[in-house]
Amino acid sequence: MLVLGLLTEALFGASLTVYGVLFLPVCVLTALWVREGDLLIAPVVVPIAFAVGLAPVADEGDGSAPDRLMGMVTGLATQAGWLYGGTLLAGVLVLVRRVRRVRTANRRLARNRGAGRAAV
Repeated sequence: MLVLGLLTEALFGASLTVYGVLFLPVCVLTALWVREGDLLIAPVVVPIAFAVGLAPVADEGDGSAPDRLMGMVTGLATQAGWLYGGTLLAGVLVLVRRVRRVRTANRRLARNRGAGRAAV
């Protein structure tokens, strides 16, 4: 997200809308690429990545630290829709993956139990 924030600043003049739109595919990719053991971490990492990538895009005024911080707070407040939407998207995809994983494990367990009873 930091790289996308820098690219948004360079190519689109720090457009928060463009940054928000680019955030959504990152959420999807994060939810799909995260390891099976770390599925529940994706919805936690996504908002952190949004905030980190927002740093270059945030309105910085004269470039001082307080101006940059105020730009970050304002950006987080005004772009909350993108943040919540992307986090929700990642959460739903992770839950679907988790449910599929549990169902597959349950089927495998049931099949093994059935094979064990047939052998006895």
